Amino acid sequence: MANLLVDIGSTALKASWADGVTLGKTFRYQGEHMIDFILSLVVTDRPDVMVVSSARDISSSDEERLRKCCDRLLLIDSVHKGIYRNAPDYLSPDRYASIVAARYLFKDRKCVIFDFGTTMTVDFLDACGNYAGGNISPGCRTRFKALNRYSRVLPLVDTPEDIQEVGTSLKSSVESGVISGIMFEIQGYLGQNHENIVIFTGGDAIYFAKRIKNSIFVICNLVLMGLAILAEEYVG
Repeated sequence: MANLLVDIGSTALKASWADGVTLGKTFRYQGEHMIDFILSLVVTDRPDVMVVSSARDISSSDEERLRKCCDRLLLIDSVHKGIYRNAPDYLSPDRYASIVAARYLFKDRKCVIFDFGTTMTVDFLDACGNYAGGNISPGCRTRFKALNRYSRVLPLVDTPEDIQEVGTSLKSSVESGVISGIMFEIQGYLGQNHENIVIFTGGDAIYFAKRIKNSIFVICNLVLMGLAILAEEYVG
């Protein structure tokens, strides 16, 4: 029987059915009724294992609702981190799942994982698959929102398709400043870790991958893949 994988992030939910480590159709939901949305996915099919990775703590009542609709529930949030291996428990569940997937895909290789979401996280694995540390900075849209919120004159702009090398208006200055700044960060990390396998994931992964000349792997569903692997290990 298939497993159901759910990643509840800071702003949205992503879910997918999986047969082993092979992902099926991906679902996305953004709203206040995330548990109800998860339950809607299992109305006709009962998963063998449901893995729920959540940036938000799951209440005991919601946990009970989830347990009733699957044979086995694997919950990973700030309270439930007993499955962590070779990684510190301060890592968020999605970052841990990404690490699990990178270990599986690139065994015996050093890796650096860039996750472009609400935050931009950069995590490192050594050749033995051990977590070597990581950094967190504001994500692309978070930077745009912060400039608008904490200044009196700067406009709120969306992620531009193209940017100027140097801004020639208030809007283009914000666009160029934010995107160029992130690009400089990425290039700095790559310059210091040129032997690492480079993985881009998250909502803005493709956007920045198009602007990088280095050899990289874009795996947009890296977190869900990691959850699929954890589901298989849980069954075993």
